[in-house]
Amino acid sequence: MNELSRQMEQASALPSLGSFASEAVALLAAARKRGADHEAARGIAGNGRPVLVFPGFLASDRSTVRLRQTLELAGYTAHGWGHGINLGLKKGLFDRMTDAVVGLAEETNQRIALVGWSLGGVYARELAKVAPDAVHHVVTLGSPFSGDPRHNRIWRFYELIARHPVDKPPIDVRLHEKPPVPTTALWSRRDGVIPGNCARGNAGEVDRAIELDCRHMDFASDSRSLRTILQTLARA
Repeated sequence: MNELSRQMEQASALPSLGSFASEAVALLAAARKRGADHEAARGIAGNGRPVLVFPGFLASDRSTVRLRQTLELAGYTAHGWGHGINLGLKKGLFDRMTDAVVGLAEETNQRIALVGWSLGGVYARELAKVAPDAVHHVVTLGSPFSGDPRHNRIWRFYELIARHPVDKPPIDVRLHEKPPVPTTALWSRRDGVIPGNCARGNAGEVDRAIELDCRHMDFASDSRSLRTILQTLARA
């Protein structure tokens, strides 16, 4: 097996149970990282541009505080999603998120950036499909938009709590289809929840994929991840 084949196999493999368990340690470490990351924000000029940040499954806006504070420090105007704990996709919830995206774009008179962590990134991509005139860029962080929706370590928990099959959400979606706006996918081989290839996407499913070296729970708090997010938005 050549090196490229080995890397592709590694990226497509279901994360091991040990790697999944290690995410709990990463979550505790992320919780201890408080406040904006000054180094990650250094040299970035957000110029007040609006960014809407979506949390992952079973998370709330509290999980993205460090990311949003770093965005603010870099000059962006960062907004949380404002819907409490993310318990999975509901039609009414999707309609309210759509209204929020369109409303924020109208309020600021600017197309907005959507940044979504894990399931939040799936939301961001779908929102950009129904409201492309309100969105100028989507950045996903370890989000499972490609491949089999059951090829990850969280789908059983999702079905138990969201009360619908993971491949039959209450709205019409084609997760792998790229939104009609620029998209960037951040992914990691060390992700203990989502396989790298599911978060990276295949050709035609995303405009740009960037590999990071972090756990799933680090995407919204790790300095290198934060820096990459800000640099991506600055190039948009």
